[in-house]
Amino acid sequence: MKNRIKYLIILFVICCGHLANATGIWVEAESFSNKGGWSVDQQFVFEMGSPYLIAHGMGKRVADASTEVDFSKAGHYHVYVRCYNWTSPWSDKDGAGRFALMVGNECLNDKLGSTGKQWEWQYAGSIDIPAKGRERISLRDMTGFDGRCDAIYFTIDKDDVPPAEADQLAAFRRKMSPSKAKVVKSEFVVVGGGVAGMCAAVAAARLGVKVVLINDRPLWGGCNSSETRVHLGGHIEMPPYTNLGNMIKEFGPLRGGNAQPADNYEDEKKRAFLEAEPNLSLYPSYKVYAVEKSGTKIKAVYAKHIETGEELKFVAPIYSDCTGDGTVGYLAGADYAMGREGRDVYNEPSAPEVGDKLTMGSSVQWYSVAQSQPSEFPLFEYGLNFNTESCQRVTMGEWTWETGMNRDQCKEFEYIRDYGLMVVYSNWSYLKNRLADNEKYRNRELGWVAYIAGKRESRRLLGDHVLTENDLVNEVAYPDASFTTTWSIDLHYPDPKNTKYFPGGEFKSICTHGATNPYAVPYRCLYSRNISNMFMAGRDISVSHIGLGTVRVMRTCGMMGEVVGMAASLCQQHKALPRDIYNSHLDELKGLMQQGAGKQGLANNQLYNLGGHWPTFRK
Repeated sequence: MKNRIKYLIILFVICCGHLANATGIWVEAESFSNKGGWSVDQQFVFEMGSPYLIAHGMGKRVADASTEVDFSKAGHYHVYVRCYNWTSPWSDKDGAGRFALMVGNECLNDKLGSTGKQWEWQYAGSIDIPAKGRERISLRDMTGFDGRCDAIYFTIDKDDVPPAEADQLAAFRRKMSPSKAKVVKSEFVVVGGGVAGMCAAVAAARLGVKVVLINDRPLWGGCNSSETRVHLGGHIEMPPYTNLGNMIKEFGPLRGGNAQPADNYEDEKKRAFLEAEPNLSLYPSYKVYAVEKSGTKIKAVYAKHIETGEELKFVAPIYSDCTGDGTVGYLAGADYAMGREGRDVYNEPSAPEVGDKLTMGSSVQWYSVAQSQPSEFPLFEYGLNFNTESCQRVTMGEWTWETGMNRDQCKEFEYIRDYGLMVVYSNWSYLKNRLADNEKYRNRELGWVAYIAGKRESRRLLGDHVLTENDLVNEVAYPDASFTTTWSIDLHYPDPKNTKYFPGGEFKSICTHGATNPYAVPYRCLYSRNISNMFMAGRDISVSHIGLGTVRVMRTCGMMGEVVGMAASLCQQHKALPRDIYNSHLDELKGLMQQGAGKQGLANNQLYNLGGHWPTFRK
């Protein structure tokens, strides 16, 4: 203990000493006033420390991002840029994501992001600022291949380099961009604006609860938004509660299909669905980064705007983690599982003998579009050796393009997403530039490639009940049966054909479908067993790896969110906790589930991608 205290004191002194010497000008790239063709990427804050700007041009250079910087005094400034050579895990060549920093009309350095092996500060050069005042700075994409910039630091002292180590850098950011979180109070805080979070928030709001809904992207719908483009799946209107899922008819896209044009996903319909609720306050583009606890209860969650950096403290008696990754639960110390359980854990017949870290992966979907004449694509060769046998002779990629099944979907997610980009660009480059018989691809160009990856599995937060294969196959009836899952036990694995050419680096998947009848999942899967005031809805609920295979599709996630919203209203009414609803107010919850929170009388417009490999049909 003494050594730990001594270490913390030394670390504090080092940090304070570094911060005391920091006299420069700090610019967060994501806060640029004009993003140009660059996009804000917030997916990896817990890995590398911040949202950043990414030049996602699919091989075509994007327009400059720019902003104005207020120089408090004239002088000769040295400039450091935090960036990352994202192709470095696979190639020693100069990286694909090269960009330049411009100050005024002067280019300081046009090779940023092309060297190094990790997120690092690269010296961009120096410049004379002749007078106090505002000066325009710009990021100029040089390649179109996902160059990325986190922050820029101007300093008169060349030795005043920002720290590289994560904790010191976090302290440095706070010193350079101090802020105090404003308090937002409500009765129910929902974190995660995918289909599960949307339904949880609206269900509670319609039952009179003052609700806050936080989402770390500007668009609502999670994987069903136009940023990721996964279509909805599963049945609604299923016994025992046939009105559950009605609200999905109000905002669900009318057209199915993965990796389709943006309009298919009807982002505006989702936004209008949420904005129509007077009891619901929306906070898009806020990333939750910390949790405050007292005993077993969450007291507050802290979130930061992914562009402006504004910080907010959300306070409520009840919370729901609908983040997919179980972020709130993880930060709060909730019990969770990742990977596959061994057969000894739940005695599941299909479980492996010994548990492992395998998860279902993340998909970077894409498609190409036909042109009237031949189009070019830059040669993209960074360590993946495609050939006539290993190349994928396709014009689009949807769910089967799946990466990271053997990696940590939280701690290694930037690598996983980047590998998804790598294989899309590398394969397309081969088809366009190396394949001899490429007439099929000659007049096509990339029309869309996701940079927001669609993730299937990571942390599963553990509740008072864990849904397992045995529950599903044996159709075990529980008194707290709630939403009905109808998808098969759909589990993904690396494609053996892909393994042949890319062992350990597979990017294609296969699936297995374990047949089950529709099954009503226990309510006790929807709240944490050790964080007493936290619900969860979506793919982070209390299930085994095998159990996740059926509940993870988005219409099913929406119905579990609806149940959570109803239960939250009872928590508010009775000043109760989620477990109390099971112990003392279950009949009231059943009454609400019988009624549903959606508008009545709407025709079912959600009849695509129903799935369901049912051996028999339950009457």
